[in-house]
Amino acid sequence: MTWSPQPNSRMCFVCGLQNPAGLKVRFYEDGKTVVRAEVVIPAVFQGYPGVAHGGVVAALLDEAAGRALMIGAPERFMVTAQLSVRYHHPVPTGQTLLLIACPLRVGSRLARARAELRRLDGTLCAEAEAILVNVPPEI
Repeated sequence: MTWSPQPNSRMCFVCGLQNPAGLKVRFYEDGKTVVRAEVVIPAVFQGYPGVAHGGVVAALLDEAAGRALMIGAPERFMVTAQLSVRYHHPVPTGQTLLLIACPLRVGSRLARARAELRRLDGTLCAEAEAILVNVPPEI
């Protein structure tokens, strides 16, 4: 399978390459139904020693869900209207993790996507479903 890089932004907390406080995550798509990224959450984003803060985990899942809707359409920008996160296992800091997302339903105004964060051994740490809407014109 061939993975193509998706474009990054400048200052986004998750994918902004110039954000000094950001995670600088690079997403790749299969061109059809899946977006993925490898991410290492630095210890500065911990909630407990060695465990990523849940808000940072939610941010990663949120970004991945939005990125899933850009597969094959890099100009399609959406914002999250609702995010439902389920945490299964503590998310370790300082370890490579796999972030995967796919679209569930894509409409002209609304879309739904699913995202998950796994350890490299396959353990599901957290998952989310998001409802997204087109970016308002004023943004």
